[in-house]
Amino acid sequence: MANGENFEKLILKGLELAVDVDAKALVVLNPGLPLEIPEVDMPIIVTGKTFEMHDKYISIPVPLELGLENVLNLISAFLMEHKIIGTGESFVYVTTDLIGIREAKKGGILSKTFFSTTQNVIQELLEIAIELSTEGREGMPVGTIFVFGDTNNVLKHSHQMIPNPFKGYKLNILDKNVKEVVKEFSFLDGAFIISKTGRVVAAGRYLDVDTKKLKIDIPRGLGSRHIAAAAITKITKAIAITISETGVIRVFKDGDIILEYNPKIRY
Repeated sequence: MANGENFEKLILKGLELAVDVDAKALVVLNPGLPLEIPEVDMPIIVTGKTFEMHDKYISIPVPLELGLENVLNLISAFLMEHKIIGTGESFVYVTTDLIGIREAKKGGILSKTFFSTTQNVIQELLEIAIELSTEGREGMPVGTIFVFGDTNNVLKHSHQMIPNPFKGYKLNILDKNVKEVVKEFSFLDGAFIISKTGRVVAAGRYLDVDTKKLKIDIPRGLGSRHIAAAAITKITKAIAITISETGVIRVFKDGDIILEYNPKIRY
């Protein structure tokens, strides 16, 4: 079983490897263990719950539950967007049981929006999506949409299918108690609308998008939920997260799928 002391030994080995291969950064995928990060002349990125700039490292919020490949793609995009590494340069990553080398490539799966000042809200939404995917609601599969950001424009392009259960309340997704409330309403048809600060603005919202006038290119076999999610992010600056009854989680931005993950599958 992993512990902080053994993990720190792996991190030191990772640093040695990074120097040997001329890597430009070290990435530590920390599952939440208490760690002492060494002070070195190399950027160190550590996964955590919040975005914080420390003296020795940068903490960025990336849910490790998304799987190693998605997590590394996310971090690679972050490193390139912040000019920590360039195309073709490499970084070394360390988990609790392995050390690897990753080359940065153009066309990362996520835009800089994912790591904006609102990344904590996105992480919380992803964690809720993962829980709904694996647990469902009262044991039953759940399919829903979360539309995050650019709230005024999203509201202009949508309408209530039912009375809004969140009207008049100031419930925020960053409040751990609100997570269970959101999960309880996940059975409703329509989308959740979440502001950039995390406020749950509405649920049961129908997205009014004319997909025939938009060039939406998503894989065949995906249904109206995914088409609506792609379309609303095409005509607004919002991000949409969909959960299928099969458990697959997809994140949409600018009309494209930028992340796809099924927590029920072991990668």
